[in-house]
Amino acid sequence: MKTENSRTQSAPFGGRRQSLIEDARRERGVVASAEPRGGDVQVFEEKEGRLNVNLLFNLSNEKNAGFFKTGKIFETFNAKLLHVESRPGRRSKNGTSDLEFFIKCELHNSDLDVFVNSLKRVVDNVKSISEEKVPWFPRRIKELDRCNVLITKFDPDMDKDHPGHTDEEYRKRRAFISELAYRYKHGDQLPVVDYTAEETATWRAVYKKLKSIYPKLACRQFLDSVQQLERECGYGEERIPQLRDISAFLKEKTGFQLRPIAGLLSARDFLASLAFRVFQCTQYIRHASSPMHSPEPDCCHELLGHIPMLADKEFAQFSQEIGLASLGATQEDIEKLSTLYWFTVEFGLCKQNGAIKAYGAGLLSSYGELYALSNEPEYKPFEPEETAKQPYQDQSYQPVYFVSESFEDAKVKLRKYSKSIKRPFAVRYEPITCSVEVLDLPSKIQNALWRTQDELKMLQGALEKLSPS
Repeated sequence: MKTENSRTQSAPFGGRRQSLIEDARRERGVVASAEPRGGDVQVFEEKEGRLNVNLLFNLSNEKNAGFFKTGKIFETFNAKLLHVESRPGRRSKNGTSDLEFFIKCELHNSDLDVFVNSLKRVVDNVKSISEEKVPWFPRRIKELDRCNVLITKFDPDMDKDHPGHTDEEYRKRRAFISELAYRYKHGDQLPVVDYTAEETATWRAVYKKLKSIYPKLACRQFLDSVQQLERECGYGEERIPQLRDISAFLKEKTGFQLRPIAGLLSARDFLASLAFRVFQCTQYIRHASSPMHSPEPDCCHELLGHIPMLADKEFAQFSQEIGLASLGATQEDIEKLSTLYWFTVEFGLCKQNGAIKAYGAGLLSSYGELYALSNEPEYKPFEPEETAKQPYQDQSYQPVYFVSESFEDAKVKLRKYSKSIKRPFAVRYEPITCSVEVLDLPSKIQNALWRTQDELKMLQGALEKLSPS
């Protein structure tokens, strides 16, 4: 959880805001959590007898008094707080969670050792962490458990304009389904939701309406995938498909897999998950009073808008490359990548057989959003450098949509754009271990080249076997 000065929040029942871009803008200037290093206290700035230090520590539920004692320690040593964050930490056997605190503070250099030792008496696992020039990002797929900053802009418990705000039963149901996702850790079985008759009726109304317009407006890849999902994953009007079945389907088709989420992640965390071919997916459904429109993504948006396209190999690769480009990027670049995501994955159009077709999830999961294929909005060719600067409309239809020649063309252009992102390293995804290799040393790059050369030799050998002797 961020401090009160921040608008982002990590909480078990977080809602979802309406786009990644706004969140990315809010995050600019916020100190990102650095990677724990352990060891002795690391001082990263010292001036006129005072120093700045970053500390990480845990506070268990059994030691709530420790929080107040911590404040007393800061007061005693005249330590100036510069930044404070907290988030849920590890979960104990009895189901309770620790809180993990990150604190940046300033104090007199002669007090440092005594100050840290005093903290260790009232809180757990006190560590010093270094100031990172590059924001932390996950290297292994299981580290997505740490990518858990949720956005709570549009929560039915707090926003009076939400269709379910006055429906107490709906809010309880949302909280229950969100808790299933909140408890999920990498390696767990995906939770199954026993949907109610009312929830299924909402799904049925949405599915029936959208299915009737897909043949005319959706791209070929989307239509092909919907047919496969109906055959293999139980897509249809009679029931809401389960994430477990869909994830297994995607894994076989494109290597993507699903992860349940209690709400919308921060832009950085969401894009990072795409780098590992993981799509964060909600399981709750929109309120029954508004089946044809939802101000926030829900399972109708995810399952009908996103999933069919993630079953296409070219589009899956395009989605992953946006994620890979985000790892370690500056907040300014995260904002630009979020804009690219918005105008492609959410609201993208493409050319097929001389016609303009929809492939964006925001378009294909909302009847009204298919205004994009009327004669009113302006069409522009997808060029990442220009698209990343385009203002977006979050409360109304877009005045401008971007049209890709093909997913392959969009992928090539995105790769070129990614080279403009200033990072002191490159990244490479390793599908066997589901990990990201950071190429920041000549030796690492040389090893990657050797592996690539071995693969090329294998392909050359296969080609020679097919050639006439």
